[in-house]
Amino acid sequence: MSKDKNEKVKIIPLGGVGEIGKNMYVIEVDEDLFIIDSGLMFPEDEMFGIDIVIPDFQYIEANKERVKAIFLTHGHDDSIGSLPYLLEKVKVPVYGSKLTVALAKALLKEYGFKERVKFYTVHEKSNMKFDSVNVTFFNTTHSIPDSLGIAIHTSEGAIVHTGEFKFDQASKGGYASNIGKMAKLGDKGVFALLSDSTEAEKPGHTTSEAVIEKHVSNSINQANGRVIVTCYASNLIRIQQIFEAAAASGRKVAVIGEAAERVVNVASRLEHLTYDEDTRIKPNEIDQYRNDEIVIILSGTHDEPFKVMESMANQTHPIVNIQEGDTVLITFTPSPGMEVYLYRSVNEMTKAGANVLTSSKNVHVSGHGSQEDLKMMINLMKPKYFIPIQGEYRHLITHGRLAEEMGIPRANIFIADKGDIVEYQSGKMKMSGRVQTGNVLIDGKGVGDVGNIVLRDRRLLSQDGVLLVVVTLNRKTKTIAAGPEVISRGFVYVRESEKLMEESVTAVRNIVEKNVENRTFDWSGIKQEIRDSLNHLLYTRTKRRPMILPIIMEV
Repeated sequence: MSKDKNEKVKIIPLGGVGEIGKNMYVIEVDEDLFIIDSGLMFPEDEMFGIDIVIPDFQYIEANKERVKAIFLTHGHDDSIGSLPYLLEKVKVPVYGSKLTVALAKALLKEYGFKERVKFYTVHEKSNMKFDSVNVTFFNTTHSIPDSLGIAIHTSEGAIVHTGEFKFDQASKGGYASNIGKMAKLGDKGVFALLSDSTEAEKPGHTTSEAVIEKHVSNSINQANGRVIVTCYASNLIRIQQIFEAAAASGRKVAVIGEAAERVVNVASRLEHLTYDEDTRIKPNEIDQYRNDEIVIILSGTHDEPFKVMESMANQTHPIVNIQEGDTVLITFTPSPGMEVYLYRSVNEMTKAGANVLTSSKNVHVSGHGSQEDLKMMINLMKPKYFIPIQGEYRHLITHGRLAEEMGIPRANIFIADKGDIVEYQSGKMKMSGRVQTGNVLIDGKGVGDVGNIVLRDRRLLSQDGVLLVVVTLNRKTKTIAAGPEVISRGFVYVRESEKLMEESVTAVRNIVEKNVENRTFDWSGIKQEIRDSLNHLLYTRTKRRPMILPIIMEV
């Protein structure tokens, strides 16, 4: 470090706290600003029609001249998924492991990103020097190889971001943790620890992948028909197990879905995913083999498997639909609020004749550490200050309590919400205000153009439908030239509600005729009067409140 003493440190979560996904953390040391991860999140139930959710970059934009680097902990979409949108706002270098950088580049290419971006490949022996800090890395175990923890070394000690992690003694190669380096960091002095909280409510240790590998292999070996595996495309440890089990049982593997194909192609090119070339077949070759010779790996757009499962169950998937005798392995854990989609799809697939296996059948385990893993990380790091991250509020609170049990004073534990500033200055760490942040909704090609008002309208449309009222006026004669016509969509079935529609037409005609006699014709006033009158009439008759859209034209 070129500076002997750092004056000020700020830690600001812009995503990943109070939610699962959308990881983004700002670390400020003096005037330098560093970003750790730039992820996305899948939409919640009430976000009708939204494709993905990304962090709000307003604070980063306002301080873009101070941004020195973006560091990526691993290659999952919850950590790299919003990178194309971020790099449109700030032009800074991006640092990550070999696989993470390759996946990030592939993602930018898929988005059609044209700007030139400087990528730097790092590993756990790298030491990146900036004006105010040095940055080092350590290997962690997660469901994707080449995952890193990040240490930003200040004069007060290291600010350590664990990334998403667990401890698995059976892990090897690109999945193995470097526990020795973590312990050395702790011995040198960890100033603040930002630690993964996703499984903070789960007691014990997270089950070893060696156990899951055995169950996955047995499930594929015992299946009589096709085996269909639904997964997050970037869960490479599970995909590796599927390829190995398929080869051992003489089956071929087809990978379906843009996200899955992108990740598998990149990982196999870098030899983080290995299989014999003749094991993998193209999706259009599936019908050339018997059902008991096939394994299909499926994921959806943006690495999201729920819609794929639903379409398979409903027989609307363009390539693979559930049929009698299929075995379906669901190898992912639904994010909060998405359980209803999972169980609905499981029911439909079971009804179609499939044998459906979920995590309860030991074909999947979390890539995140349970309570004993989290305690071990705290023991290794021995931090002065502790900030739980990457989890819903209840996870953060539980993780904070675990840290307190491990001897960290309550005053040194900070449960931060999105936008909260955790600031260290003059020898004291405290909450010191907030920055602008929130959700930016991506709908098709629209970025942030769908907000609360549009979502409210979509919610209303989904509840009671819409009623269109169309009237054409003759300007010269001040009479109704055509209509009123009332069109119902999602409100009532018109043929069975003729009397209600007639009453609505009469009410609209009376309002229009009364208003056209006035010398001053107030367009907005007459539309509001139509809305008010129909609202009262329709609610009285049906106890429903459809969205009412009056359209008045002149000829």
